[in-house]
Amino acid sequence: MASVFTKIVQGEIPCYKIAEDENFLAFLDINPLKEGHTLVIPKKEIDYIFDLDDALLAGLWNFAKTVAKAIEKVIPCERIGVTVIGLEVPHAHIHLIPLQGLFDMDFSKPKLKFTPENFQETAAKIKQEIIK
Repeated sequence: MASVFTKIVQGEIPCYKIAEDENFLAFLDINPLKEGHTLVIPKKEIDYIFDLDDALLAGLWNFAKTVAKAIEKVIPCERIGVTVIGLEVPHAHIHLIPLQGLFDMDFSKPKLKFTPENFQETAAKIKQEIIK
């Protein structure tokens, strides 16, 4: 059975897309810890990040770096935090989270709620920074 992320890649489930190429996709987390919280995934469904072959793993991190630099320019933060947990969705993914402090990456905190318009605006700002 396809993961929710594979369904997003295939267009079966909508997302707030930030960036995409032939191998990777970045989109806003719909249950964010902070504004701009983004997920970066390989399009190929592989459950565990360390099961990606070396080229795909390196490409994923390079793609994530480009996205993180764009987030950092448009979302006020000290830096972009990175975490890979991999338990909640069986599809390798990286969380990019704008940080003001260490506790901004506490996944036990209540998630923020944004309107679709807020998500669209945030995605558009980040996307615009990538294409500059």
